[in-house]
Amino acid sequence: MVLDAIDRRGSFAAASEELGRAPSSLSYQVQKLEQDLDLVIFDRSGHRAAFTKAGKLLLERGRQILSAADEMVADASALAHGWELDLTIAYDGLIPLLDMLPLVDGLYEKSKTRLRFQEEILAGCWEALAQDRADLVVAPAPVVAPPEVKIEPLGKLTALWVAHPEHPILRHDNPLDPKVRQQYRGIAVADTARNTPPITYNILDDQPLLTVSSMNDKLVALKAGIGIGTISLPFAQQALDKGELVAIKGEPAHELDIVLAWNRNTMGKAKTWCIQQLKKQWNHTR
Repeated sequence: MVLDAIDRRGSFAAASEELGRAPSSLSYQVQKLEQDLDLVIFDRSGHRAAFTKAGKLLLERGRQILSAADEMVADASALAHGWELDLTIAYDGLIPLLDMLPLVDGLYEKSKTRLRFQEEILAGCWEALAQDRADLVVAPAPVVAPPEVKIEPLGKLTALWVAHPEHPILRHDNPLDPKVRQQYRGIAVADTARNTPPITYNILDDQPLLTVSSMNDKLVALKAGIGIGTISLPFAQQALDKGELVAIKGEPAHELDIVLAWNRNTMGKAKTWCIQQLKKQWNHTR
C-alpha cells in the first residue's frame, strides 16, 4: 500500500526507494487517487507533505482492510488444509486452567487455530458440547452420554471436604453427619448450564447456602471461613499446605473419574491434535 509506505518511511522519496519506484510515479499515483476520491490526502503547504485528517483516516482504514484480507487468506489456507479456525475446550471448574495451558504453544506451532478455554460447572460442560458451544470437554464422567459423543477416560481427580481451621464444624465428633452439616453454610459454584435445571452437589435440602460463580471464588470463601464445601485437591493443596484450610475428617476423599469427550461427527486436525495431547499431558502430570 502506497500510503502505508509513505507513512512508515516518512517521505515520498524514502517510500519510493522501498517500493522500487520513481518518486514522480508515486506522486502521480497519489494525485490520481485524490482526484478519483475527490479529497485531499496530503497537505503540501509545508516543507514536507503531511497527511490531512481525511488522508489519515484513509490510511488507517486501508491498513484494516489489508489486515483483514491477509487474515482471510490465512483462514482459507488453514481450512483448505483441514485445520479449524477456532477450537473451544470446555473444562469443569474442578480442573485448574493450568492443566490446559501446555496446549497453547504446542497448537500454535502446528496451525493458527484460535484456541478458547471455557470454564463450565456441573451440567454446563455437557450442555456446551450438546449445543456446539464447545468442541472438546474435560470433566467428571457423566451418568449417561448420547451415542454421538465419544468419551475417553483421562484419569482420577481427588476432591475432599475442607473448612477453615477455626470453623466450628471441626469441633464435632462426626462433622460430616448430615444432621451436623445441615447446621453450617455450604459453599457451591453455580451450575453454568443455560437451558437445563441447575444441579447442586453435596448440598443438603435445608442447608444454608452461598453460591459463587467460579471455583476460585469458592476457594476464597472457604478460606474466609464462612462455609464448608468440597473442592478438588489441585485447588486446595496450597491452602492445605499453608494451614489456611484443613480437611474435614469423617469421610474419605472422593476419587472422580475425569474424561475427555467430543462429538464424533465433527473432526478436524486441531481437535484431533488436542485430543492426543490432552491424554498425554494428563498421564504425565498426574
